[in-house]
Amino acid sequence: MNELTDICRTGRETGSIFRKELPKAIQKVLASMDDETCFAHIGDEPIHFSTSVKGMIDKFREVLFPGYFTKEKVDGANIVYSLGQTVSQLYDILSEQIAHVLRHDCLRYGQACTECEARGSEMALSLIQKIPQMRKSLAEDVKGAYEGDPAAKSHDEIIFSYPGLYAITVYRIANELFRMGVPQLPRIMTEHAHSLTGIDIHPGAEIGERFVIDHGTGVVVGETSVIGNNVRIYQNVTIGALSLPPDAGEKLRGAKRHPTIEDDVIIYSGATILGGETVIGARSVVGGSVWLTESIPADTKVFIETPRLIYKQQGLREEVLNEG
Repeated sequence: MNELTDICRTGRETGSIFRKELPKAIQKVLASMDDETCFAHIGDEPIHFSTSVKGMIDKFREVLFPGYFTKEKVDGANIVYSLGQTVSQLYDILSEQIAHVLRHDCLRYGQACTECEARGSEMALSLIQKIPQMRKSLAEDVKGAYEGDPAAKSHDEIIFSYPGLYAITVYRIANELFRMGVPQLPRIMTEHAHSLTGIDIHPGAEIGERFVIDHGTGVVVGETSVIGNNVRIYQNVTIGALSLPPDAGEKLRGAKRHPTIEDDVIIYSGATILGGETVIGARSVVGGSVWLTESIPADTKVFIETPRLIYKQQGLREEVLNEG
């Protein structure tokens, strides 16, 4: 018992020695704040997103899929009250968030006053007015997933549990905000979905109806991608840009850098499709692990030639196993 006490006392004293060095370390950190080659966000409007963005997405899902994600039962007796309250709460959260990011950019970058509060309220109302159309688009996404996936037992299973649908839901909300010119918020929303699902869809991508991401982990869809209707992609698919030089940021910002995928295309797992001029023609199939940097015409199948497999068993020569 005494030995343990001595060990604890010695450890505590040693920790105190190191802690005494903290003021010196803090001074060095503070001095680095004057280094203009690094980034700091001091004296500017803060952006608090982690909890509120998740809460906003959760509220959106309650409205987009009524009765699926609410804590209480929704039926004919309470739907007017329940949905009205949820939409009202969503409006308050959304208008505050939009005003917040508008004010942040206005103050940080010295922009002319744009009446952030009024614009936030106006944009929030505009987005809520688009919810009926978003519900129709997401319904088609659900149907596309169900019709193409024998493992899906019901539409409910897809809505409750498919990560692809979650990522697409967040994308469709964020894309509307992106189109409105709302800064920061759309990308933070899709990155939240990315962190949960492993699916990275830029809010600026243009994606048509009945978009299906099966399994989903590792999927990347770049900002200027254009995806048509009834497109299905599998895990680890990249729809991306070609390798860019170090100074490409300003030169190519806003330019078409990502592929166009036309209607009714299937892209299997591990495929990589790159380049703003690359077009995958309608009804084409891109096989697993295919690497494409050039266009293919409609009704084309692209596969990698079957590799030669080598089987080895202990005690037998490789040549014998490969005979016949």
